[in-house]
Amino acid sequence: MDRDDLLSRLQHTQNDRWDIVIIGGGATGLGAALDAASRGYKTLLVEQYDFAKGTSSRSTKLVHGGVRYLQQGNIKLVREALRERGYLLRNAPHLTSVQAFIVPAFSWWEKTYYAVGLKIYDLLSGKLSLGKTKLLSKQETKERLPAIQAKDLSGGILYYDGQFDDSRLCTDLAVTAMRYGASLVNYCKAIGFEKENGKITRVQLEDVMTGSRYTVSTRVVINATGVFTDSLLQLDDALRENLVAPSQGIHLVVDKHFFPGNDAMMIPKTDDGRVLFAVPWHGEVVLGTTDTPVETAEIEPRPLEEEIAFILKHINQYGTQTITRGDVKSVFVGLRPLVKAKGSGGSTALLSRDHTLMIAASGLITVTGGKWTTYRKMAEDAVNNAIFVARLAQRECITRDLKIGDPDGREQAIARIISEDAGMGAKLHPEQPYTWAELRYAIRFEMAQTVEDLLARRTRILFLDAAAAKALAPQVAAFMAGELNKEETWIQAQVIQFTELAQQYLLV
Repeated sequence: MDRDDLLSRLQHTQNDRWDIVIIGGGATGLGAALDAASRGYKTLLVEQYDFAKGTSSRSTKLVHGGVRYLQQGNIKLVREALRERGYLLRNAPHLTSVQAFIVPAFSWWEKTYYAVGLKIYDLLSGKLSLGKTKLLSKQETKERLPAIQAKDLSGGILYYDGQFDDSRLCTDLAVTAMRYGASLVNYCKAIGFEKENGKITRVQLEDVMTGSRYTVSTRVVINATGVFTDSLLQLDDALRENLVAPSQGIHLVVDKHFFPGNDAMMIPKTDDGRVLFAVPWHGEVVLGTTDTPVETAEIEPRPLEEEIAFILKHINQYGTQTITRGDVKSVFVGLRPLVKAKGSGGSTALLSRDHTLMIAASGLITVTGGKWTTYRKMAEDAVNNAIFVARLAQRECITRDLKIGDPDGREQAIARIISEDAGMGAKLHPEQPYTWAELRYAIRFEMAQTVEDLLARRTRILFLDAAAAKALAPQVAAFMAGELNKEETWIQAQVIQFTELAQQYLLV
């Protein structure tokens, strides 16, 4: 994945026609690029920031069917998500895992009620089940959740779901799509459409890094921009009403000692009717999430004080150790692209998590809504519609059984980097597992362009320990400048930009 080479090809092939141009480099867009390319269509994807910069790197890190949606009676969504969960765990085993969850119960009625619901959850997963739900005694619950408040505890319910590294999966989707022939460019923005007889035939692009502009011809365009869906819809039709109602969810990351053990905890009902999780992830624990309607979509949303207080209040009701703001190692915020519906009363918690697909008069295909777990099905639906709109030759989707990434190849390449320079095997930070060789690999083969790309998404240090990421910025910027042939002014600008960003992930 060489960005300069890809842009050069765009420059010299502007008269060539793409079968499908995809705008948006999050989970759905990258999934669509892989789907289209693996069917043999000539595919281009552009992303105005880095791959997974937005919502797709800010999830609760769960590959799940949605226990809450079962409670709401949305059996169709749960069944589809559980099926997709199984496919994802099978196709990306190096980035996913089975995670045991425990629901603490404080009465026999609660224990029975949640056990029945989770048994149904098991049944809906069918042959792709990850493990059987089991009732736990009070003692068993305390042994598996050592930090749980024992007062009034009746027992617990054990069930299984999936877990993953979201932005790393996006990177591997990009690498796999390119292996099948797709062209993908980050930091490349769609700035306009050109039409013939009312139909989009060309897309105007701008390299965000240099300001260079390109125009590419295409048979069809897929809008996979998530919470920024409306901006692209209105680029096509200035009078188009907003489709998306953004909802904000925050996560707090704390030290593992607050929740020792390997099991996650799921609180089934908070004050606002949401579930709340405490999930082990990369040696820390992720606490979340919230569901707060916001007026506008921002690329770097900020946590609200009431959201922080909400999570701390509810988690501290269940744990033996009090967690304070000072214990939070990182706070990250994601926006859900929920599709507007009448009668929701302004509450995004009531909006459907199903995905929506629509075709504009111009032929622009928009896919939005949904959830990370169902990204593959969303991509398949989008590409199927693109085939119809562009009248492309029919070819069947193969992503249900398509392996994602090349973990062995990546590990071998990193080992070669270390064999050529032993210093590259050193850790970036004593408390993080990442090495300098991984950074070199990300710059050379995974299109990392900024310090943020490396510390937030190719590694996850910003999300795990924002103070450590902030401290690493000068070293990483200098290292990156050597790899990309950048000057001192670039280093200084990168350090300033990343330091300001990292500060937003800190509460103290």
